[in-house]
Amino acid sequence: MKDKKIIINLFFTVIILFVIQFFASNLGSIVASLFDYTAIDKDNAFMKIAVHHIIQMLVALLIIFIIGKTKNIKFNLKPKINSVGVKYTIVFSVIIFIYVIISYLIGCKTNSISPSEYELNMVNVLGTLGFQLFLSGTSEEILFRALPITILERVLCEKKRENQKFEIITAAILFSLAHITWTFNPISGSFNVFQLIYAFILGLVYGITYTKSKSIVYPAIMHGMSNFFMVGIGYIFQILI
Repeated sequence: MKDKKIIINLFFTVIILFVIQFFASNLGSIVASLFDYTAIDKDNAFMKIAVHHIIQMLVALLIIFIIGKTKNIKFNLKPKINSVGVKYTIVFSVIIFIYVIISYLIGCKTNSISPSEYELNMVNVLGTLGFQLFLSGTSEEILFRALPITILERVLCEKKRENQKFEIITAAILFSLAHITWTFNPISGSFNVFQLIYAFILGLVYGITYTKSKSIVYPAIMHGMSNFFMVGIGYIFQILI
């Protein structure tokens, strides 16, 4: 009976987490669409997506604040010097850097590198790279790692477990689902299979780092570095070819 209750609680918790993440992301898109960024970002390269991520992060932080105060739950948002976190971050950064280089080298050979939708001028390059390095990982890791993993840990606290595999995998699945573009009239979703798999794998790595280091700072840095390398090295290859 106890296990059945936990399973039911988990099911509804996962559904609620999906709805929260969906709501936060879509609210971010709606708010971001309300402003004209021409004076700062005439090519719409970075400001709109930056505002989107700021809004979804604020939604996540508000929910975390409310739950943290009412349920006395710590979400590990504070910076913490942790040898495991530092090691994971350094190893990941080296691996993802090598992966991105190899990916673009293959792209050069197969002529599959797509040009940017905007001019590679100083404003666009610095704006997009700044967003990727400092904001993309911070926003998404708070919403897609700290929030779901911590809440799922609380739901499962009644059972003695050696690790947080369920929480990590579930958070990675939710993160992967966030990369599906949904439409509602009719209800359908468009996605890239490789992107979903890639997001899931990275989600697992970020989740492991979060649970091992007990700080969202390390997966946020890893996430930002991954995006920074992908975009920044892409710029270099576009210029070279």
